[in-house]
Amino acid sequence: MSNQSLTEQLEEAAQQFKVSTPIEAQIKLSQMIEELQETGIASGKQPGDKAVDFKLKNALGQDVILFEELAKGPVVLVFYRGGWCPFCNMQLRAYQQILPEIQAIGAQLIAISPQKPDHSLSLQEKEGLEFQVLSDPNGLVTAKYNLLFDVPSGVQEIMEGAGLDLAEYNNTSKWVLPVPATFMIDESANIRSAYVNPNFMQRQSPEEILRELRKL
Repeated sequence: MSNQSLTEQLEEAAQQFKVSTPIEAQIKLSQMIEELQETGIASGKQPGDKAVDFKLKNALGQDVILFEELAKGPVVLVFYRGGWCPFCNMQLRAYQQILPEIQAIGAQLIAISPQKPDHSLSLQEKEGLEFQVLSDPNGLVTAKYNLLFDVPSGVQEIMEGAGLDLAEYNNTSKWVLPVPATFMIDESANIRSAYVNPNFMQRQSPEEILRELRKL
């Protein structure tokens, strides 16, 4: 297991991404990030907002209901792009490492992406994750958390060029993605902290998650 922090791993991956990605593709991705930042179109729920209840299936096809989970204790709710995204995989692996500390605080971790459950399961098996990985078809729950956006046609072309048909991967007719986000939700369903960042190469650090959780 790498001794690098998540931030260091992400920075290294971002550098690698810049080296290996054609400049035209980088420009289109930067434009997408800037547009999301400027318009606030998917700026996410804010601290003080109420969490929206949902029922989604986990990788085994079982229903998971947020408010039932909150009855057991606080939830760290993570929205990620999918198992095809290397930055998401680094994030989930890093969060897996702090899972014992999250559980010791009495909380649990739930991750949501728009990918279909069979892809969630392969990710779960591959990464050895021990938390719930939920499938959000068509991004309906993601939209309720104000995180869903339509992938611009230019970025769609880049992804298709890299062999990723997002619509097929997510089993939907739409090219939609979540802005990556992490929310701390207390037992009363209040969102106590929110990390929402359109720059998909940056994520909330595990240390910050534990710090925020301890305040609940």
